Amino acid sequence: MYIEYYMTHNPLTIRPETLIPEARDILHNHDFRHLPVVDKEGRLIGMVTDRDIRSAYPSSVLSGKDMGKELDRIVHTPVGEIMSTYLLSLDLDSTLDDALILLEHQKIGALPVVDESRVVKGIFSIRDLIQAYGDLFGLRERGSILIAIKDDGTPGLMGRIVRLLEEKEIPFTRLIRSMEDREGGRIYVRAQTYNLNMVHQALKNAGMELLTPDRL
Repeated sequence: MYIEYYMTHNPLTIRPETLIPEARDILHNHDFRHLPVVDKEGRLIGMVTDRDIRSAYPSSVLSGKDMGKELDRIVHTPVGEIMSTYLLSLDLDSTLDDALILLEHQKIGALPVVDESRVVKGIFSIRDLIQAYGDLFGLRERGSILIAIKDDGTPGLMGRIVRLLEEKEIPFTRLIRSMEDREGGRIYVRAQTYNLNMVHQALKNAGMELLTPDRL
């Protein structure tokens, strides 16, 4: 799945000469936390975050006179002086996995998306990532439930699960096998039903072991 389907297209950007108070107002008024900084051709040259803005403002412990001087300085300071130039970005062919790895590894909240000329085309945030994986794994589908089944290594187990669900006319959209558990693998079924007990009983009757929270 590509990030292009979930990113914010044509995001607001600012130029390096934009003054800090103006950038702060943009972040506040649009409920953003990240602003790409671009040159006159729209190419990415920096990023400014709400944290950068907060750090630029003077400490509240300053005296009134010193506070006034610092605030006056900030009013005339462009974001080019505080922006980050250590730039990580995604491209239009990046996948959700690419974004997840970068966001998690770098401990950041959003990444700009650029084309081959480094022109900003979008921005992809953790919020976008959550929405994307929610859609991918059916979290918002009507009657959606997730069932965990112990993978005991029996040949054809996933096929048996599919046949059982179809025979019982239980709608399902996803079947996922996890093989990284120390005590054996798991199979997850995303089903659409309000009768969870019926699904559990059908699986148990077929000799399958369900994994409840205290046994995961």
